Amino acid sequence: MKIAIATDDFTVVAGHAGKSRHWLIYDCQPDERLPEPQRITLEKAQLMHYWKDDGPHPLDGVELVVANSAGDGFVRHMGTRGAQVLLTGEEEPGAALSCILAGEALPDTRFDITTTLCKLKDLFSRY
Repeated sequence: MKIAIATDDFTVVAGHAGKSRHWLIYDCQPDERLPEPQRITLEKAQLMHYWKDDGPHPLDGVELVVANSAGDGFVRHMGTRGAQVLLTGEEEPGAALSCILAGEALPDTRFDITTTLCKLKDLFSRY
């Protein structure tokens, strides 16, 4: 299973998945220890907030996306690409991945006014 975690400079789980440039991609295999992540840095045109779905994307093939926040448009868009989105208050990417692989619940997200603004903007989104 491929799991993508949106990050801020590869260190902290990012708060806005649609505009996240830095991603850690984990290719998890059953009964293996935590794999080393592949680091991906997206160009502005590749950010899901701006992506036009006009070709292959570096996040193609990912089955699970983890972030601190994401608008409904991002969640729908990733769903059409075959990926489920999980939101968490966990700030450390490795800890979030460990919870997922252990089947444990992720910590809840914290209130963020920008998430509310994104939800309002998503009402008019092309997704």
